Formats: sequence, structure tokens, C-alpha cells
Amino acid sequence: MTGAVQFAQMAQAAQMAQDPSGSAGSAGLLGDMYISFWIPTVILTAALAIKLPSIVKMWRDPLLRAVGGLLLFACAVFVFAAPDTIAWTNRVTGVPNISAPWVYSLLTALCASWLLLIIAWRNGLSDGSTATRRATRWVVSVYAGVVAALWGLFALADAPVERLRDLDTYYATTPFMREMILLYLLAHTVACTVTARLIWNWIRTDGLDAWLRWGLRFLGVGYATNLLFDASKLTAVVARWTGHDLDWLSTALAPSAACVSASLVAVGFIIPHAGQYLHERWRIRLHRLRLRPLYLLMRSVTGGREPFALRGTGELRLIRRETFIRDGLLQVSRHLDEDLRGRSYEAALALGFPPSRAEALAAAVTILDAVDTRKRSPEAECTASPSGPDTAYLLREIQAVSRALRHPDDIKAVRAHAAALAEKARA
Repeated sequence: MTGAVQFAQMAQAAQMAQDPSGSAGSAGLLGDMYISFWIPTVILTAALAIKLPSIVKMWRDPLLRAVGGLLLFACAVFVFAAPDTIAWTNRVTGVPNISAPWVYSLLTALCASWLLLIIAWRNGLSDGSTATRRATRWVVSVYAGVVAALWGLFALADAPVERLRDLDTYYATTPFMREMILLYLLAHTVACTVTARLIWNWIRTDGLDAWLRWGLRFLGVGYATNLLFDASKLTAVVARWTGHDLDWLSTALAPSAACVSASLVAVGFIIPHAGQYLHERWRIRLHRLRLRPLYLLMRSVTGGREPFALRGTGELRLIRRETFIRDGLLQVSRHLDEDLRGRSYEAALALGFPPSRAEALAAAVTILDAVDTRKRSPEAECTASPSGPDTAYLLREIQAVSRALRHPDDIKAVRAHAAALAEKARA
């Protein structure tokens, strides 16, 4: 038993030696659930990649510039805040803990980009106004001053012991380091509070696009979650001032909250862009699928098919299908019976269909009759309408006619009722 205890103590000592922060045992379950810094980095990078073409194309747009800066600084924060990167930066520069003011500066710049984004968002087309320029200059000057103060305080401080995970609590009582830590946390808290409040106020605005509203919700939750990061850090620092040890709040809970917050913010930027793009792709595909019944009918008329392009876009394929259908309708247009269309429309109304639906059903009945007539006698001319058949509706409302062809029972009922009306008229 004594040997087992000694072995356990040696293992614990080795684990503590491998963790310079000294927090291997205090984190507990939260330490095991520690969220990787690279997960939000990947999500943020994906958001930046999605937005990058628009940012490059419309660089003069202050809103896009603010979004690009925000995502860029957010990626940089998580890259340089990872413990491995912190150790590498300290080793390359040869200055213990120089990563602290560097990461805090990036985080402060990120805070400034949040506020600049809100300024650009809220003012929209009035971005060139005096008030907007004044607010922009105020944010830039204040947060630039914070960055300068961070480096000045670090230069005055004495922090010779490298800390990779628990620098905030380890140096919580060290002169100048203490002020540096409080300064960056204060700047971060103010930016999170203002940004979250303005976003939640914006969500309640009427007339927002659904995808934009969902994106704003994720952004609001993300910025609100950032306040948990600040609360955890501040609580752990204040606990050190009073002689207590709550370092696990700073080393386990705060990083996890930051990772979750960054992921939510990245998703908030992705949703409006990706959602609108996917919605538009689906809308085009749906239109093309809805044209399939009329397309197949026109294939039986022309004997051909729409041109196919392996790398053709959805819009191009939809245009080619619409063009093919209209060309086919023109080939059967001389066989259209306008009297049959009129009787079919009256029959559809009598069966209880609304006028728009009745018109589409009447057109479908007329087209099917024209196709049958053309197959029986290709050279036959339709003489029911001396002035010529009216093809304007057919060529314009191919979507409605194609949807009507999906319901053969309705077409059969309209056709039978129209025949009964014709028989009654003859009698």
C-alpha cells in the first residue's frame, strides 16, 4: 500500500510539473471538459473565408471592413492565446510572459472592432455623418490608448516567472501587472456589454430578414456569454486579493466561456450569408423541379431535351429549362383551342377552384389537348379562334401550368365538366 501511495504522489507531481500554471488538480471536471482553442479558430476562419470575397470586392464599405477586422482579430486572439503559442512567443522573443500584453492587445483591438461594427451597422448609409466619424474616432483613440497603457504597465512590472495558463491569478497582486490585468478586463467588459445590448435592441426591430434575425440572436448570445468570461476572470483575481484560491474560474471556466462565445459569434456571422445563399440555391432548384411535368410533356412534343452542362450553375439550368419549355409551347401553339380554354376555365370555377388555380388548370387542359391534336395530325390547324391563340399567359405562367399538371385528377374533373358544358351548349 505504501508503494502505491508513493507512486500516486509521484504521478501527481509529474503532472504538476508538466503544467506550469499549477492548476492541473484544481480544475477538476472543468479541466477535463476544457474546450480546445482551435475549435473556435476553425469556425472563425470559416466565417472569414465566407466573408472575404465580399470584403475584397467592396472594401470601401465600412460595415464589411468592420466585419473583416473583427473576424481577423478574433482568429488572432485564439491563435496567440493557445498555451503552445504562448510558450513559443515567449521563447522566440526571449522575454518571459511577453505574450500577455500581446494577447491582451489583440483582445482590446477585437473589442474596438465590435464597437466599430455596431457603429457601422446602426448608421448604415449615414456613415459619413459627423456623429459617426466622431464616434469612430472616439473608439479608436480610447482603445488605442488602452493598448499603449497595457504595454507601458508590462514594461514597469516585474514578471520573471513564465505562466502559460494562470498568469492573471498568479500576478493578481503584483504591482503594474495587477493594473494591466484589470485594464484589459475592464475594456473587454465594457465592449461586451455595449455590443450585446445594442444587438438585442436591434433584434426587436421590425422588418428584419429572418436569416439576419437568427444571426443577430447568435451574436447576442455570443457577446452575452463573453460576460461570463469577464466575471470568471474578475472573481478569480479578486479572490487572490482576499487570500482565497478560485483559480479554476480563470484557468478552466473562463477559457471555455471564451471558446463558446467565439463559436457563437462566428456562427452569427455565417448564418445570414450562408442561409441566404442556401435559400436562394434551394429556391432555384425548387423552381426547376416544379417545371418537370411541363418539361416532360414538351419533350414528348419536340423529341429533344434541354441542353446539359456539367458545370452549369443552378440559374443557367433553370433558364435553359424555361427556354426549352417555351420553345415547345410555341410548336404546339397553333393547335391551341381557345374555346376549350374558356369552357375549362368556367368548369374549374364551377368546381370551386379559385380564379388563379382555375386559369392554370384550363391552360393545362388546353395544352394537353393541343399535344394530342398535334400527334394525331401534325398539319392540322386549330380554327376555333380566328385571331390566333393567345399564348401570352402560357409563356408567362409556366410554373403555374406545370404545377397544375401534377394533379391529373383535377385536370380530369375539369376536362369532364368542360365536355358536359359543351354538350349542354350544343343541346
